[in-house]
Amino acid sequence: MSASVILHVRCRPDVEPETHRALLALLEDVSPVVRPLPPAAALVQIGGTLRVHRADPGTLAQRTRVRALLQGIDVHIGVASTWATAATASARTGPSGVLWLPDERAEQRFLAPLDISALYGVGATTAETLRRYGLHTVGALAEQPEDVVCRLVGKQGRLLRDRARGIDRRTVTPGRLPAAATVSHAFERDVLDPVLLRAALLDLVATLAERLRAREQIARGLTLTVRLADGADVERTRRLPAPSAHTDDLRTALWRIWDAMAYQRARIRRLVLTAEDLAPAEEGPGTQLSLDPAREARHRVEPVLDAINARYGRPLVRPAGAYRKAG
Repeated sequence: MSASVILHVRCRPDVEPETHRALLALLEDVSPVVRPLPPAAALVQIGGTLRVHRADPGTLAQRTRVRALLQGIDVHIGVASTWATAATASARTGPSGVLWLPDERAEQRFLAPLDISALYGVGATTAETLRRYGLHTVGALAEQPEDVVCRLVGKQGRLLRDRARGIDRRTVTPGRLPAAATVSHAFERDVLDPVLLRAALLDLVATLAERLRAREQIARGLTLTVRLADGADVERTRRLPAPSAHTDDLRTALWRIWDAMAYQRARIRRLVLTAEDLAPAEEGPGTQLSLDPAREARHRVEPVLDAINARYGRPLVRPAGAYRKAG
């Protein structure tokens, strides 16, 4: 068994940021080498801690999953010698929720028959290109000479061929979640309707702004990540003119990001909104007089709406446009 043993721990895609943080705290009891993969996964290097836990990697992964379930966190765990193989395994654990690949031979048996799209890092466009040349499985890709694969898909060919062969030279380094707050919405089906998309976005930005105010924080930037129907993620970030936690300010930045993306005809599966580069509220620009009385009125009413939502424990009051959204 390789000295490098990695757990790739995968949550549900719609996991709340607080739940993700709770999972990371649990994983730090398993090993000091934990790397968050926001918004819904993490890597854990356990090669040096197996003796402490007196367990093999599969048993330790099962124990970790049970502990997470006891905290109400549903996770799936892939266990392998490399980052990419463990991540591929965590998406295919089956009912047990854990897939342990104990050696190189087991990793190859697992990877070889998988559809080419299952390989970690292969997007829809790359998969279609490889299929056109008869490379339908991960094993078929692994058998090709490196120069052939690079001619087909460019510079990433060497990387993908290595991963198909179970090779991934990246190491797991400890890390912390960045100073950010994230909210997300996963649609039950791919959505094209612009009204439903804008409603979901409006609900997300209202939730995010309320969360920042509850934490007495302000954001200097906003990032929107859009998952398209083919599984590709597209991310755009915009800096705010001044740090803020006001719904108005975050909404203005969000609409500018969204309009620049120009997704009038794209089917969308998931939206993730992140407030970046957070700071304590007292470090903000302070109260400034605005010449827009409607904006001032909305700012004054925010504490009242926040108190109502906090009292009932759910977003009871939201902008009207946010209530028409896809489930």
